[in-house]
Parts: sequence; C-alpha cells; structure tokens
Amino acid sequence: MSDTSAPKSGKLKILTELVKFEHSIFALPYAYVGAVYGAAAVAFAVPAIYPAPAPQPMPWVTLANWPTWSALLWITVAMVGARAVAFTLNRAIDKEIDARNPRTAGRAVPSGLIKAWELWAFSILMLAAYLVAVYNLAPITHWLWPIPLAMFIVYPYLKRFTPFAHFWLGACLGLGVVGGWAGVADSVSALAPWVLGAAVAIWTAGFDIIYATQDYQSDLDDGVHSVPADFGIARALMTARVLHVLTVVLFVWGGWLVGAGVWYYVGIVAAGMMLAYENTIVRPDDLSRLDTAFFTVNGFVAVVAFAGVLVDRLVR
Repeated sequence: MSDTSAPKSGKLKILTELVKFEHSIFALPYAYVGAVYGAAAVAFAVPAIYPAPAPQPMPWVTLANWPTWSALLWITVAMVGARAVAFTLNRAIDKEIDARNPRTAGRAVPSGLIKAWELWAFSILMLAAYLVAVYNLAPITHWLWPIPLAMFIVYPYLKRFTPFAHFWLGACLGLGVVGGWAGVADSVSALAPWVLGAAVAIWTAGFDIIYATQDYQSDLDDGVHSVPADFGIARALMTARVLHVLTVVLFVWGGWLVGAGVWYYVGIVAAGMMLAYENTIVRPDDLSRLDTAFFTVNGFVAVVAFAGVLVDRLVR
C-alpha cells in the first residue's frame, strides 16, 4: 500500500503552500490603505479636565494621525489569519472539484498530502490568530469580525450556482479596506472606506475572471459556474476590462472623499496603467501569459497603489 502522506517535517511547508501566504500581497496593502486614511480621519478630543496642551489619541492612532505600529501589526495578523481560514475552507469544500480539475488535482488536499484533521487544526490555529488580532484593535471590530468569516464560508458554494461568485470574492477582499479603517478609527460610518473597498472588490472580480479562463473547459465539464464558462472567454475578458476601468473610477472617487493629494493620484494612474497592460497580454486566442497577468501585475498594482497613499500622507 502506498503512503501519500508527507513527513511531519514537511507538513508546515505544505500547509503554507496550501494557503499561499505570499498572495497576501493582493489584499494586505489595501488594509493598510484603510488604516492610513482611517487614522487621518480620526479627530482627537481633549477632555476639559486635562489642562495639558497635548491631546490624547485613541490607542490605535498616533498624535500625528498615523496608525500605530502595533495597530499595523495586528491588522497584518488579522488579514493573514482570516485569509488562511478562507483558503483552508475553500480547499476543504472544493476538494472533489479540485480532484477532477487537471490544474488543481495535485494540490495537497485532493492528492491526500494533508489529512482532514490537519487541515482543520491549521484552520483553527489561524482563526485563533485572527481573533487575537481583532481583539487588539478598535472595539467596533469585536462585533464585526464574524462578517468576513461568514462571507468566506459562502464563497465556495456560490460557484455551484452562479457565475457571479467572482464578485463575492471581490467583496471579501474589499472588506480589508473597511476592516483596516475600522481597526484604527473605530467606525465604519464614513463613505470613503466603502468606496475604496468597492474599488478593491471590482478590481479583484476582474482579475479573478481573467484567472478563471484557464479552467474554462474543466468548469464546463464539471458544471462549475464562472463568467468564462457561462459566457465564453472573449466576453469574460471584455468584462474584466470594463471592471478594471470602473476600478480606477472608484479609486479616484475614494481619493476625493479622503481629500487625497497629487501623489495618491500618481499611484492610481500607475496602477491603472498596469491594469491596462494586464488586460492586453491575455487574449481569447492566447492565454499563455495568464500567470504574469494574475500574479505579477496584480501584486504590483496593490503595492503601487499603497505607495501612492503612503507618499500622499507623508508629504502633507
């Protein structure tokens, strides 16, 4: 009898590859965007009983209206932990579908490299990290934390019923902006984080549609719904282009709402140019550069957009 289990020393490596921690680069910079502008939006009140000239900020925001280093640390842990939970749930729920798809059949779960209890134990560990992080951020997050987890659980099932699962996935990533804002500002009442979150959601839906083109035939055979499978690759790629134009529009609107300066818009223009490049290198008759479009370009889009935000706040 063959043993497909991995040595204990290799389990951690398999689990980290399973959830692809390196792909946090897609979402984490936008959580920082929310935190930076959320901190800038905080107004300090000096209690009348304190004659001291310096106001006392919230614990997650400095007197210069920046998120504290500890707040950024806990936002990072929360984002990585939540994302790891999402990936493990997705892999567990989709293991039969993954096993029938030639592209994903070699993944750790369908190939048996990871046992079910190991997957769930890892998920519980990441959930614990997420909860610890949340409870070290602003109190509003202590009430809102179940929302992204509920959305993560729903996502894998949507593809069984609707091609619009791409947009649900986008909404999951877009919540990172709102979460980063809430984690330091202790509020989600402003319009700005929702508009910026919508920009991230639409951006994500666009590149996820592009990514789904590689599974076109497998999705058709398996009855999995996606924009490429349901409407064809050409229409899917056109949809992605429209979504990425809308992404730039929403980022511009979000910048206006937060009172962003010129460097913010320089970052958005640069990110928009990268999105334009992404949409030109993938064509219905040539998907050979799909990995470049998905992994490389989108990672740079997130980093460049955040760099623009950072410079914008530093120079003002």
